Amino acid sequence: MRFPLFVDAVSRRSGLPPDLAAAVCRAVLQTVVERMTDPSTDPTGPSTDPTGYLPAEFDTGAPHGPEEFLRRVGERAGVDERTAGIGAAAVFGTLREAVTVDEFQEMVARLPTTPDGSTDPLAGPGGR
Repeated sequence: MRFPLFVDAVSRRSGLPPDLAAAVCRAVLQTVVERMTDPSTDPTGPSTDPTGYLPAEFDTGAPHGPEEFLRRVGERAGVDERTAGIGAAAVFGTLREAVTVDEFQEMVARLPTTPDGSTDPLAGPGGR
């Protein structure tokens, strides 16, 4: 799926205007790449993008914890945490439809877990 189509799908799913959806998409994907390439989440070292869809220019410097994830998304996209959460949920939903089950499972498996062992990159303070 090309990025403009991805953004359109996220915009429809989240109710965000296309320009804001694009900013949130970039912020979420950047933050996911940071988490996926953090050696602390995979002792074998940094990973590559299992989906093949993420832009190569994304750098590393992984955030830890769901709150930090949404804080970084919000900061990057210039939105509040609530909007970051809505957009992130739409991005993950759209990613789930755009990639294979194996690619999505590998991506989620590389995300850090919360103290209780669950992986929930979208949870924020007080839940979703």
